[in-house]
Amino acid sequence: MAQPLDFDGHKPPRLDPLAIAAATFFGFALLFAVVPALRAGAGSMGGLLLLLGLAGVGFFAILALRGLKDSGGETGAAGLLVAALSEPAALASSDGRILEANPAWDSLVGLGERLPKSVAGGGLFVALSAARRGEVGAAALRIGAADREATITRLDARRFLVRLSPPPILPPEPVVVEAERALAAPPGAMVLDAFAAAAPFGAALLEGLDPLTAPISQVNPAIRAMTGGADPTGAGLASLIEAASWTEAAERIAAGRAGPVEVRLAHDRTRIAHLYLTRNADGFVAYLVDVSEQKLIEQQLAQSEKMRAIGQLAGGVAHDFNNLLTAIQLRLDELLQRHSVGDPSHEGLIEIRQTSVRAADLVRKLLTHARKQTVQRQALELGELISEIEVLLRRVLREDVRLETDYGRNLPLVRADKSELETAVMNLAVNARDAVRAQGGGVVNIRTARLSFAEAKRLGYADDQAGPGEVAMIEVSDNGPGIPPDVMKNIFVPFFTTKAVGEGTGLGLATVYGVVKQADGWIHVESPPGQGATFRIFLPVFIPSEVVAPAPTVVVQRPVARDLSGAGRILFVEDEDAVRTVAARLLRARGYEVIEAADGEEALLLAEEHAGTIDLMISDVIMPGIDGPTLLKRARGYLGTAPVMFISGYAEAEFSDLLEDEPDVTFLPKPIDIKTLAERVKQQLQAA
Repeated sequence: MAQPLDFDGHKPPRLDPLAIAAATFFGFALLFAVVPALRAGAGSMGGLLLLLGLAGVGFFAILALRGLKDSGGETGAAGLLVAALSEPAALASSDGRILEANPAWDSLVGLGERLPKSVAGGGLFVALSAARRGEVGAAALRIGAADREATITRLDARRFLVRLSPPPILPPEPVVVEAERALAAPPGAMVLDAFAAAAPFGAALLEGLDPLTAPISQVNPAIRAMTGGADPTGAGLASLIEAASWTEAAERIAAGRAGPVEVRLAHDRTRIAHLYLTRNADGFVAYLVDVSEQKLIEQQLAQSEKMRAIGQLAGGVAHDFNNLLTAIQLRLDELLQRHSVGDPSHEGLIEIRQTSVRAADLVRKLLTHARKQTVQRQALELGELISEIEVLLRRVLREDVRLETDYGRNLPLVRADKSELETAVMNLAVNARDAVRAQGGGVVNIRTARLSFAEAKRLGYADDQAGPGEVAMIEVSDNGPGIPPDVMKNIFVPFFTTKAVGEGTGLGLATVYGVVKQADGWIHVESPPGQGATFRIFLPVFIPSEVVAPAPTVVVQRPVARDLSGAGRILFVEDEDAVRTVAARLLRARGYEVIEAADGEEALLLAEEHAGTIDLMISDVIMPGIDGPTLLKRARGYLGTAPVMFISGYAEAEFSDLLEDEPDVTFLPKPIDIKTLAERVKQQLQAA
């Protein structure tokens, strides 16, 4: 209950319990001191001093009480201010004691003697400190179960005005949206629940006992987005799903399968959704979850895994095929020695050798696809490169596609991997063939030219990091329908293809882009509507460094410690019998002593048996049991400083990191012929 104001307009002073207790104890202390003083007599010195002391204490007590009364009077004007405020307000001291309060404060906060606690620890102290500096302090005070904002302003050095903000305004009643109509619907009404109505996936309410024929009575906004904004209410579930997809889905639903059933949407056949059905009291609820992005990612992952598996298969097949080609070529070398020029069989043997060389080149491409072949840049002449590709392209392009070539004058050299650049040009030509065949046939043109930097810029060359020198260009164009603008922006994206499923991997142009970039080149595409497509590959011109012929010097022949022409002992380690036996026989025919080992374990025993007498070890890399690099590490103590030559169908980079600390190690890729093998053996033995 609020305290009444007195005639001066302010409340009577609040009684402080601690002050009352202090005054009571002071009265008792004064009484206890007066009694012994009276007994001692006023004439004695002790009694006189005690009475004077008590009189002084009483005088100062009266002054203090008078000051308290005066200070209470000082609050009169401030009390009138507090009482005039409509909001809850109080007059407080710097330590939080309440000096005055209006009825609104008393009714809300109560008759407490101190300010309420702040919500945040130290908030009230910070607000009082700010008010003491002359600022307006603010703090959130905990009043009952609610929090109220309080503003604190300074009146003088010892008093502060505390005002509570009005209660918060309640928000207006929310507008009932579609997700909430289900909650507000009368009992028994057929409506989607709040979760389904606001779900990000499609939800449709079917009224009927057969979901295949039941009409749609309600849909959520996600369904309307799947239908392009159309309202399917009243139609059946089949109106949402593409016809061919609905036939398969209906069979599964009729068989009692609730989901998920993969379907294609009727509005956009490229969109894929999963259909789920749940039963309620009077019908069914169908859920359509758009999984198009997920299916795209799954397809890309499957394509990537398939390509990786094909690469591994190609690498394994190529390695085994290299062993067979090595045996064939070595056997051909042996037969050619017996059937020289003029022999009726010589021409046939030469044709077999040419075929084996072509097969070896095919294997090399398989290894490149499997990333088992080291990229090797070399100086290439553009005209010669395109002329070699032209022979193969004329077989690939078929009769309804005409191939035209235009070789420019003074074509430069470029530095790139020959196999990869051939693959890039082949991919562009095959894509052009497919484009013109789609309209019944046409022309594919391949043009090479040597361009100045300005000419290349006009044709689309835009490499900012390239110098101002000349540029080599390979242009592949066609007169097909061209590339649509919406497709153009994605042509170099891996796995992107416009071909039917199973007809393209989506990696052709991505591979071209990678090959060109690896060769420090630039690729530009032009495709005016209806005028075909033109791909231009720009490569920097390669200028070989001039080799200055050294001055003739007198070569002093060093004495050879041993006869390397036929006295060298070779440990030949190869698990393929056809390769090992033929190679060993041909090396023996050239005077070398060859010790054969069919695997790493046998080679280790032979190395130990012939320790210190082996001049060269030739070993395959991949063998069952102990492989080549492991064999070298274990047998190095028996081989001493003898050189080692590895032969393999894989690239040297596949195992070079295993031989970083091994000196005098060389590599010879398969397939090999006896001429190459004999030359390398002689070089190794002479270097040793």
